[in-house]
Amino acid sequence: MRLKITITGTVQGVGFRPFIYRLAKSMGLNGYVLNNLSGVTVEVEGDEERLREFLLRVEREKPPISKIYSLEYRFLDRKGYRGFEIRESENRSELKALIMPDIATCEECLGELYDTGNRRYRYPFINCTNCGPRYTIIERLPYDRKNTTMKIFKMCPECSKEYKDPMDRRFHAQPNACPVCGPHVFLEDKNGKRIAERDEAIRETVRAIEQGKIVAIKGLGGFHLVCDAANSSTVKELRRRKNREEKPLAVMVPNISWARKLASISLLEERALTSIERPIVILKKTPNCDTLISRDVSPDNTTVGLFLPYTPLHHLILKDFGKPVVATSANLTDEPIAKENEEAVERLSGIADLFLMHNRPIRRRCDDSVVTVICGRQVPIRRSRGFAPLPVTVPFRFKKPVLALGPYMKNTIAVGIDDRVFMSQHIGDLDNTLATDYFKETLEDLLSLLQVEPEIVVCDKHPLYFTTKFGSKAFPERLVKVQHHHAHVVSCMVENELPPDEYVIGFAFDGTGYGDDGTIWGGEVLIANVRSYRRVYHLKPFPLPGGDKAVKEPYRTAISLLISNGIEPPEKFIEKIGRNRADFIAQMVRRRFNSPMASSMGRVFDAVSSLLFLRDTVSFHAQAAIMLEQASAGYETEDVYRFSLRKRQVDLSPMLEGILADLKAGAPKCLIAKKFHNTIAELIVDTAVRIHRRTGISKVVLSGGVFQNRVLTKKAFDALKGKGLNVYIHQTVPPNDGGISLGQAAIANFIKEEISAVYR
Repeated sequence: MRLKITITGTVQGVGFRPFIYRLAKSMGLNGYVLNNLSGVTVEVEGDEERLREFLLRVEREKPPISKIYSLEYRFLDRKGYRGFEIRESENRSELKALIMPDIATCEECLGELYDTGNRRYRYPFINCTNCGPRYTIIERLPYDRKNTTMKIFKMCPECSKEYKDPMDRRFHAQPNACPVCGPHVFLEDKNGKRIAERDEAIRETVRAIEQGKIVAIKGLGGFHLVCDAANSSTVKELRRRKNREEKPLAVMVPNISWARKLASISLLEERALTSIERPIVILKKTPNCDTLISRDVSPDNTTVGLFLPYTPLHHLILKDFGKPVVATSANLTDEPIAKENEEAVERLSGIADLFLMHNRPIRRRCDDSVVTVICGRQVPIRRSRGFAPLPVTVPFRFKKPVLALGPYMKNTIAVGIDDRVFMSQHIGDLDNTLATDYFKETLEDLLSLLQVEPEIVVCDKHPLYFTTKFGSKAFPERLVKVQHHHAHVVSCMVENELPPDEYVIGFAFDGTGYGDDGTIWGGEVLIANVRSYRRVYHLKPFPLPGGDKAVKEPYRTAISLLISNGIEPPEKFIEKIGRNRADFIAQMVRRRFNSPMASSMGRVFDAVSSLLFLRDTVSFHAQAAIMLEQASAGYETEDVYRFSLRKRQVDLSPMLEGILADLKAGAPKCLIAKKFHNTIAELIVDTAVRIHRRTGISKVVLSGGVFQNRVLTKKAFDALKGKGLNVYIHQTVPPNDGGISLGQAAIANFIKEEISAVYR
């Protein structure tokens, strides 16, 4: 394998390249290291286990004077380097200056934060050149104080001296401040009554959390709703007020020791937790987790999302409180995160009891990032704070600046320039006015920051998506439309640096995407490169009774899948659903009334979850599929159900019959769930091998929200490798629709004039 590491920070002129050279040589790894405008790029080749060790050692053993502001890594195909070298530095002046993401508080600042003799003791805005806010405070380039929201705070003589001293750690630290001259916090109730200020406000906040209150706390990119994670009644009340019935809530823990009490943590997961980006990491619960924190934090779930404090304010609150807290985005479900004081009080007064606010303006909203580890790779679920707006390097150069508007769900936008794609922070589902306003705000902001006027604008082909309508109105002469699942496959291709003209076998498995034939796609097997694609296999289409209603009520899809495959729903299932309701849905399916056709793998997962009596209705996206995955994780078997491939269609009726037979025989649900996952993995492998034998294509790409499923992805990944095929999964952008804009941008760059009409 090849490991590519991209590092920004104080990594030039500090002995970083010689350090990398010595480390690589000592470990017998081949490759190179070089300086570039953004920092340092490292590529090493060797055994995958040794590459993981190299990655961990880079951060542990780096030169003491060096500082890492961001580190992104990808496992890629081997190039065949011979020996290790320090390459000549790149100096490409045409590259846009990087806008740095927000950086977690460094160890030096934490030391001062708790030093009673330091003038910044317990100052919640302590920072230096090596840490602190960046993306959320910058208004325009260059990154100077006058171009940030810190411009309203005039530095005192002591801070000014630090700022101007090249030998000081705070030399040109743009957010530099202290209690005398900088921002401060204050605590208010929902009626605007000031309760406390400065350090007393922090102590009062901790007391309120101890008393079972819900506090809205202003952070870097917006507010969190915070409460005691162990207080079940408060957690339930937070869910009620926030209209978040069952979706897991993120938990901020005081330190890594607390994290280990709540979750089983691998070395790569620990690296993610403690990284400079400080994302939420989805982890497997320990047996004690639901006794140490409320089971209502992550109900009926074997996983929990944990993250560590990343601002001085978070550190102070967590250290004083001494236990985990729920720290969830401050919004009503499906709305953007609140970012300013007045907005927070207006939108959150029905949720929060108190508001811990500060007077440093937030220039742009930025949610917490979420990652998981699958097949030894860090896979983003939501790419936002800590990562955005760092670019994704792609294996080609853009001929013209490209703007990608992204999809409808989990929206991000992207701008392609030179050999980079600058992706926005997570925007979310565009299904209300606040969300679409946030989309427009982010679009204008990103183009302004990058000082780019796009010559090509690209969106999804779905005629009813907000982004499609917006693009048609705002950019009618520059707009091209690309197919959803092609964009999925291409996003994974380019982040794995596969050549744009090379064909891959692409599996695009998700819940919904507009197909070329006007039906709903989502179980697609494509032969594709960046320029083009061909649909070679797909799930046998089935009706979705009620359309979008079937997404929220998986029992509808279960009935449809059975009936459309000539199978009568079992009596127990009908009794559970209710005979009148089941008969009504069956009639909708048979008459094709308000039942659009779909080939969606995501809906198949929902249907099987319902058939196993795991989930008939859902309160958040993919809930039924998540419960099916977690049920499967509790059983070991290699057994599979049958399926068939006919006329380029995947027929799952033998699998459905096998599931019903197992249910009738009283087989454990976890066994059936595991056999189902094994079957879908076998389907992927069988299909890929058939195409490989016919075409010689040996590279397989897995993309789409279904591949957030760790059980399925690992099973398919290992089995495909066992057949001698090269497998690629996401490592830089999410497999879900959050990565679509990257694929859109890449495709738009290669659309030739003569075929652009196909996409229009």
